[in-house]
Amino acid sequence: MKVLVTGATGYVGTALCHKLRDTDTIIHALCRSPDKEHLIRGDHVRIFEGQLQDTGALGRAMEGCDQIYHLAAYVKIWSKDMSIYNAINVEATKNLLDLAVENDVHRVVMTSTAGVMGPSSDKDSLVTESTNEVVNPATEYERSKILAEKEAFGYIDRGLELVVVNPTRIYGPGPDAQSNSITRMIRLFRDGKWRVIPADGSSVGNYTYIDDVVNGHILAMEKGRSGERYILGGANISYNELFDLLRRLTGSRLRLVHIPYFILVSFARMHKFAAQYFGIEPLIVPEFVRKLSRHWSMSSQKAIDELGYEITQIEDGLTQTLKWLEGTED
Repeated sequence: MKVLVTGATGYVGTALCHKLRDTDTIIHALCRSPDKEHLIRGDHVRIFEGQLQDTGALGRAMEGCDQIYHLAAYVKIWSKDMSIYNAINVEATKNLLDLAVENDVHRVVMTSTAGVMGPSSDKDSLVTESTNEVVNPATEYERSKILAEKEAFGYIDRGLELVVVNPTRIYGPGPDAQSNSITRMIRLFRDGKWRVIPADGSSVGNYTYIDDVVNGHILAMEKGRSGERYILGGANISYNELFDLLRRLTGSRLRLVHIPYFILVSFARMHKFAAQYFGIEPLIVPEFVRKLSRHWSMSSQKAIDELGYEITQIEDGLTQTLKWLEGTED
């Protein structure tokens, strides 16, 4: 079995390639930078240098493949050229799927985000794959992913089997990247360098362990129904509950400061201004702050029932993450 993985040097892509390498799968890894330290290598790995927009590189990487895991995307919270979200997440995805049809690829699992389903109405109401038919996306990234899903499902009429997976907030071992921001926050908290909680800390988010997300991708390829999407989530907990758990696991007595949302929005506006006029990478933008102010309680029951998806308990996942962080410093 030959499998193409786009975004092979990303957070989830790296972990997925490591998992697939333990099978008899021959991995065709498409990546922009083949010299990255964490890029998987081995006898069953073939590396193809190229960007997602490069149809020539895509065609070479796809040759002979039976399946595709499409993880590559533009995930940054802001870009001076906002058209890049559509160019990479929508148009390049269409190019990839066009080539998949032309090359008789049997099956595609496409990685999206749970954010395309919108927030929950309150902390106790669980969002499912069909809760919100119309979503007002919080960020340009989510807007582009909504469009990408819509376009992708249209390829089923052309004979392509396609399944979409929608991870929530992922944490766990992996590269220190923007897509692994929760683990970065855990590290900063452990080191006494994270001092804030948004507003009163009651907003709920869904946190999923990286191993579960990787297993969810593989299960979606094996068992997912074509034309369906599956939330790959974990625990629904508030910021206060998350940091209370981290305090207990780390033994930290650090006091955190609750920052009102209007202050966070003002801070984010200054960062966005600096990004627009001085080219400074923003730590946060107003659109993201507004997203943090909502509840994002998610249900993974569909993935559990149809795929056999399993969820690592949040305390176990955080414990493993903290152990991994300690190991990286030996």
